[in-house]
Amino acid sequence: MSERILMIDDDSALAAMLAEYLGQRGLTVSVAGSLAQGEALLAAQSFDALILDGMLPDGDGLDLCRSLRQRSQLPILMLTARGEEIDRIVGLELGADDYLPKPFNPRELLARLRSLLRRAQMGAAPAGESLRFGRLELDRGAVEVRLDGRPLNLTAHQFSLLWTLASHAGRVLSRETLLELARGDALENFDRSIDVHISRIRAEIEDDPREPRRILTVRGAGYVFALRQDEDA
Repeated sequence: MSERILMIDDDSALAAMLAEYLGQRGLTVSVAGSLAQGEALLAAQSFDALILDGMLPDGDGLDLCRSLRQRSQLPILMLTARGEEIDRIVGLELGADDYLPKPFNPRELLARLRSLLRRAQMGAAPAGESLRFGRLELDRGAVEVRLDGRPLNLTAHQFSLLWTLASHAGRVLSRETLLELARGDALENFDRSIDVHISRIRAEIEDDPREPRRILTVRGAGYVFALRQDEDA
């Protein structure tokens, strides 16, 4: 069955072009030209991923990103004409899984979208496949992280990054290796957005994100998930 994609963008020419391009490659694309139309479609239908423009005629796409992430793990790829790094960081901090500034190559968008869809499909992993580190549990079948039994608010991409680190506990992973293992491809050789995602993960799993005990930074090398943690960690 074809994956269903919702694209919310008021650039009708771009939306039509992408709908045709993605449709020719096996995806089913619905298009909304405003936040109101997009929210109506989200309420009425089920989608596998969302392509969301940052600026829309009736509001800011970032607001929808924030509210949607509070109630759903739907993969979100943000599009925006604002190419500043701070805009990308804000989008990722609000819960977007990936970010692509305009103008962009449709092939890159397709590659990023397929990467998001693959990560979301981790939910089909065998039931019972999990990792536990003291108070922290990673349930791959449910794509869920729990601390003291309480589910944490991580995106599918952040879960993938955490699972990759935890399943290689004690081994230092460079940003390039971590990105490749988590995504299943080498879309970018070096992506600083990983640092933003790691920061978000730490905010959820660490008792004090400023003094992390679970995910450690190895200067000049990358990140490592601590193999030995305190008894109550």
